[in-house]
Amino acid sequence: MARREITWVGIGWRFLAALVLVFCTYNPEGYSFVHWAADTAQGPLSLKIFVGILLIIGWTIFIRATLGSLGGFGMLLVVALFASMLWLLREWGVIPRGSFDTVAYMVLFVISALLAVGMTWSHIRRRLSGQFDIDDVED
Repeated sequence: MARREITWVGIGWRFLAALVLVFCTYNPEGYSFVHWAADTAQGPLSLKIFVGILLIIGWTIFIRATLGSLGGFGMLLVVALFASMLWLLREWGVIPRGSFDTVAYMVLFVISALLAVGMTWSHIRRRLSGQFDIDDVED
């Protein structure tokens, strides 16, 4: 049985994939699927439906993996951790107050981080505790 070790590069790739998924779906700059799909003058409906289905598949993969590895309470804890970190950065003046775009980017970043943690948590837990998830056991 080949051992699948988690590395910082692997975590980085998962985070990058989550960022791409989240920011392709929506971003405050106006260059996202949400903006494109809402504009009836741009692109054929069939292409919008095709791209929408691809995004739904990506979200399904990430959300199922995140729910499977973290569970609902674990997801709540990760969101609380990142939200408190953002709050702390705002209190320290690192994040400017009153900017919708900045807040939107921070929320999108937190969603991406949550999905990346969800995609890697089973590997991290296995390294720390030696416990396997049911899905991790191979014949």
